Amino acid sequence: MQAQLTALEQVSRDELLRRCRITDESDLDYVRSECVLHYLRASHRDNSQARFSALYGILLERATRRLPRSGSEQHVSSSRAEANDLVLHRLNVLICSDRNVYSEQLDFFEIRFDKGIARLRTDALRKVGRQQKREASLHDEETGELSNDVVKAIGNYNPFETGKIEDRDYRSRLDSAIDTLPPLQQRIVQMLRKEVPIDSTSDQYAVTISKTLGKVEKTIRLNRDKAYAVLRRILEGDQR
Repeated sequence: MQAQLTALEQVSRDELLRRCRITDESDLDYVRSECVLHYLRASHRDNSQARFSALYGILLERATRRLPRSGSEQHVSSSRAEANDLVLHRLNVLICSDRNVYSEQLDFFEIRFDKGIARLRTDALRKVGRQQKREASLHDEETGELSNDVVKAIGNYNPFETGKIEDRDYRSRLDSAIDTLPPLQQRIVQMLRKEVPIDSTSDQYAVTISKTLGKVEKTIRLNRDKAYAVLRRILEGDQR
């Protein structure tokens, strides 16, 4: 990789981006993903938002191509799709965190990018497996809906109640619990934490969770309830 970085130092920034966009690995001008990541991180030091955005898109596209496509069986396809989403979400978090404060976690990707993606996917598959087992216990086996016991247990549960959220230890445990949720549920819960409404009938221009995530209100509420059921179990124990 060092030899390619040395050679790339001699080309213009526009030429560098052109080469980074090449997808054919047999092309003599093809830039390794490790090098793309190197220049992505360097764009922070150069204070170049435009170059960061361009390289960021290129790197995520490459990461996506490294992930296996979903299989033909529905449950297998769903698991793989969730795992792939989780990998990209985790990579996005690593990159954005590193842009704010240097993170040594990205160093490995700058040496073995494909290996780093493979490790993320292994972790993601394990996490998705645990999530599916946990969610299965929340549903009625016949209808597939949240069981009556779970709905009753959720009640008016709000993990962000003022009396609780002011406690530092509780906030730490809550943050850890939220990290165990699937990406969609994490985004919903974090927006609820910021008091973003699920939907709005009075103001068509209002920022809502439904519009932001491109999901109908019923889907948002169902995923909110699933997330709250999990959070309550983790933070308060099984309520059934």
